Amino acid sequence: MAKKINEIREELKAANEKMLPFFIEEYKNDERAGVKALVLKAENEIKKLEAELERLKVMRTYEEKYAMYQLICGIDEAGRGPLAGPVVAGAVILPKDANILYLNDSKKLSASKRDELYDEIKEKAVTYGVGIVSPERIDEINILQATYEAMRMAIKEMDRIPDILLNDAVTIPGVEIKQVPIIKGDAKSVSIAAASILAKVTRDRIMMVYDEKYPEYGFGGHKGYGSKIHIEAIKEHGPCPIHRKTFIKNFV
Repeated sequence: MAKKINEIREELKAANEKMLPFFIEEYKNDERAGVKALVLKAENEIKKLEAELERLKVMRTYEEKYAMYQLICGIDEAGRGPLAGPVVAGAVILPKDANILYLNDSKKLSASKRDELYDEIKEKAVTYGVGIVSPERIDEINILQATYEAMRMAIKEMDRIPDILLNDAVTIPGVEIKQVPIIKGDAKSVSIAAASILAKVTRDRIMMVYDEKYPEYGFGGHKGYGSKIHIEAIKEHGPCPIHRKTFIKNFV
């Protein structure tokens, strides 16, 4: 007795990328229109997967270029531009054979996909580190120096010393490890993309905590960036302890 279409649909939902060819092989001769549609969907999923693997191959260009180094570390930050909250840096060393699908610049991903990848990165990384620099420190030394400080902290947080750093656009002072600054590196290197996601998710979660503490500013929505709602809240309520005083001079 042939399986019901709903049962076959559930099989497809449960199938991972390795199971899709077997699904197609099993049902390709089924003449029912509903099953044909499911087989076509599986074939399209395989095409999407092949395209994603090609994209990731391109994003490994720098990792391949510097493959003579054993421990390649990606570095990136989140939070240089906001009016409130910390700046956060991520440092990630991925295994050379790491295969993390849809790894990309954190700004190009949905919040749910970033959360999903955040967990996968932490699970698969050789090691990783996060550096967090407070708003007070940002006001004290300026945002660029605070970003460098967060990056140095992230490197020190790792339990392995990298052989080389692939950085998103910057060269970090005070670091003796070989560095390669890459413009828009979070879209060109899997290592930097992983660091970008680690930094972004960490910072967003911090800002969600602050949203509960200071609900009148709406941090949960804008994460401290200078949105119209945020600026209006600053003008109405004045700054709170996590605002960067050097960033809000024009609003208070």
